[in-house]
Amino acid sequence: MKRERLESRMGFIMLSAGCAIGCGNVWKFPWMCGQNGGATFILIYFLCLIILGIPALVMEFSVGRAAQASPVRMYKKLEKPGQKWDLWGWGCLVGNICLMAFYAVVCGWIIYYFIKFLTGQNNSFGFEAMITNPAVNVFYLLLTLVVAFVILSADVQKGLERITKYMMVGLLLLMVVLAIRSVMLDGASEGLSFYLKPDFSKINGPMIVAAMNQAFFTLSTGQGGMAIFGSYIDKERSLLGESINVVILDTFVAILAGFIIFPACGAYGLSVTAGPSLLFDTMASVFNHMTGGRIWGTLFFLFMIFAAMSTVLGVCENILAMIRELTGWSRAKGCILCGSGLFLLALTTALGYSVLHFQPFAEGTAWLDFWDFIVSTNVLPLGSLVLALFCCHKFGWGWENFVKEANTGKGLKVQPWMKPVFKYVVPVVILFIYVYGMITFPWK
Repeated sequence: MKRERLESRMGFIMLSAGCAIGCGNVWKFPWMCGQNGGATFILIYFLCLIILGIPALVMEFSVGRAAQASPVRMYKKLEKPGQKWDLWGWGCLVGNICLMAFYAVVCGWIIYYFIKFLTGQNNSFGFEAMITNPAVNVFYLLLTLVVAFVILSADVQKGLERITKYMMVGLLLLMVVLAIRSVMLDGASEGLSFYLKPDFSKINGPMIVAAMNQAFFTLSTGQGGMAIFGSYIDKERSLLGESINVVILDTFVAILAGFIIFPACGAYGLSVTAGPSLLFDTMASVFNHMTGGRIWGTLFFLFMIFAAMSTVLGVCENILAMIRELTGWSRAKGCILCGSGLFLLALTTALGYSVLHFQPFAEGTAWLDFWDFIVSTNVLPLGSLVLALFCCHKFGWGWENFVKEANTGKGLKVQPWMKPVFKYVVPVVILFIYVYGMITFPWK
């Protein structure tokens, strides 16, 4: 099967950033930030991105570009005879599928809120009423997946690359406008203080674990989400610089989301620690109190659709590429069957607050928490650990092979002094924080 190619470097950066930018930035980042000390959490998050996120991203791009294969086959193509690194390729496939098992539902929630504001029904609904309504959840889940796989049924350049570039430009413009509006609200200073003024007494083990998991979640490293785009590009640019560009764009969107949400919460005296409902009930309340709130709410949830759909498209493309490599299916057949399978699996989350009750962990948890636990707490950090060991040690692909691939092309290069960071610091820190996170996880 001939390898598809992206048309431009900009398309690669926008696609990679689009996959990284999503609910992780504008849904999960603000509520994680709100529950973990605001500005203090952001500082730890930045450190995790620099020390762990950028190296993991460089390694994943490198493995994908060198292998010219999807994650399910890339380790097999690069490993030495007799090695079993390719087993993690199946872990990548499982991780991506589990991510869509809840992420497509959340994207459906965002579309639902957008339509409510667009049609002027923004005073007559709520987060709790929405998630407990089976018909609403199933319909908007189906709509999300149909839109995604119709776009993906075209080739990479005409479908995924072109649509994502338009969505990303629209996303950034909408976010800047909304952030300016939010910080100019009367009373916004309280929210800005929480967001920008660190309190170092709030640093603790669980916060550090949360920051690391968020760094991997937002960059989609560890389960091949970025490797697939590495496999679609040529060797004109070295990969450290490209990785930094993606991280900067991804982080800019996350920080901008905070400038939209926290000043607005401060202005209207709303809690910033609301958790997953922060984006929905809290922001809906903000817009309902605001002059011209229907218009601002419509714009806010439109940008949220762009953010969420860019990730849905990226992850579904990854799943599609892996399934097609395993089966030899055409793009059209793969879209129909992958879309149908994901829809059936995601029904667990869509109906998890109404029909399919399941409490995997502490009281109040549901299917969404179960799928998120598999992805955020396990697959993403463990996959990044596998990447670090595979790329940096002789019992894997090896440091020399990795650096040769990463440094091919123009741009920033991986330097010799970085070797201890990639080879030792990254895997040791990941392993320590992962084990600590499992020990302290609120199981019951």
